[in-house]
Formats: sequence, structure tokens, C-alpha cells
Amino acid sequence: MNLILLYTSDFIGPHRVRLDGRRLRHLQEVHRGQVGEHFRVGVLNGLIGQGTLIHLDQHSAELEVRLNQAPPPVLPLRLVMALPRPKMLKRCIETIATLGVKELWLINSYRVDKSYWSTPLLHPERLHEHLLLGLEQSGDTRLPRVEVRKRFKPFVEDELPTLAHNTRALVAHPYNAAPCPAPMDTPTTLAIGPEGGFIAYEVEKLEQAGLQAIHLGPRILRVETAVPVLLSRLFPLPV
Repeated sequence: MNLILLYTSDFIGPHRVRLDGRRLRHLQEVHRGQVGEHFRVGVLNGLIGQGTLIHLDQHSAELEVRLNQAPPPVLPLRLVMALPRPKMLKRCIETIATLGVKELWLINSYRVDKSYWSTPLLHPERLHEHLLLGLEQSGDTRLPRVEVRKRFKPFVEDELPTLAHNTRALVAHPYNAAPCPAPMDTPTTLAIGPEGGFIAYEVEKLEQAGLQAIHLGPRILRVETAVPVLLSRLFPLPV
């Protein structure tokens, strides 16, 4: 936890918060916090700053906070991703939040096993939990938006053309595709397929929606690896 995320309900005064539960345990067991110690804090969807630990016991921790910094810049990306298998989904959600993606669309695909859609990880509270872990890791406060679409064709035909309009629209595909373009800080729509990739019919539909097929070279990557590699190739490194 590189950032302690705060909620408006934590405030017991204009500049004072009280924490319990998971965040308290993290202060006690990982940080081994001591009264007077400083921690990086931020309000969910708000400012970042510093918190000074002023009270700690087995039931709660209290911090005096000063919030005076904007969160890191958002990545200008709309990410469309075929639903990964549950174990990979958890890692992908946290990675996406860590890297600054603020809009994620989870969609169906021929190679997405039907059982994946029954995973508890898709419940809003579980998605929220893993998004928060990603934000804490990266020191961000802006919560990503996640949309779920269980039918491929209606999404690609009815929604994706509008979403991709006036953006750099791409689909990652290892075959018959152009090389990954140079990094640009420009609004981008990126589609990533499941393990094994989108089938030919799906790539055709995605191209009809305005997306250009691109590849990363001869190596075939797992989804959880492809996501950070693609984002690091498509956008300039932050300074």
C-alpha cells in the first residue's frame, strides 16, 4: 500500500480521519506505524497529501491529514478486453488501475469460456476491491469505470463505433496486422482478446467498427503480460 485511500466517511473533523479494518491492519502489521509517523494519503476521486499518525490502538488509527496535490494524470485510453479467466482477471484489474486506465469494457468472445461469467470477481463490490488495490499500489485516487457486456456482436456493432470515434482505434492481434504504432499521448481505444486471441470473424467485426489490427512482434503474450506491454508501447513514459 503506497497510498492510504480515504473516504469521506473517514473524516471526523476537517483534517482528521479515523481508520479501521483492512487499512488499520496494514498500518499495524506492514508499516508497523508509530505515532508521529507520516504516510501518503489520498481521498478517493480527490486530492493526495500527507497524513500524520496521531493515535493508534487495536481498534482504530487516527491521522491528521493535509491534502494539496492532484492525483497522477489519467491515461487517455478506453480499454476493451475479452473477459479473462478468473485468476487472471484479478491480476488484470489491479494492473489496469495501477497503470492509470480509467475506462474498461469487459466483453465476450468465442474463446471466453461461459463459466468465466459466473465468477464472483465480476460482482461490483469485488471489482471495486481490486480496483482499490491497484490505486493504492500506484498512488492514485481516481477510480476506474468498468462496464460489462456479455454479447459480442451487439456491443461491437451498436456501441463500439461510437466509443472508437475520433480516437486512435486499435485491436491487438498477432496475425496479419501492422506493427504497434509509435507512442502518442492521444485518446485511444484498444481491444485485447482472450487467451488464443480473437477469432477471424471477431477481428473482422472489430475492423468494421473502425479498429486497426496491430501486433507486438513474433512473440505471443498472455493477456496479463500484453496489457502492460501494449500500454508502455502506445503511450509516452511519464516524466
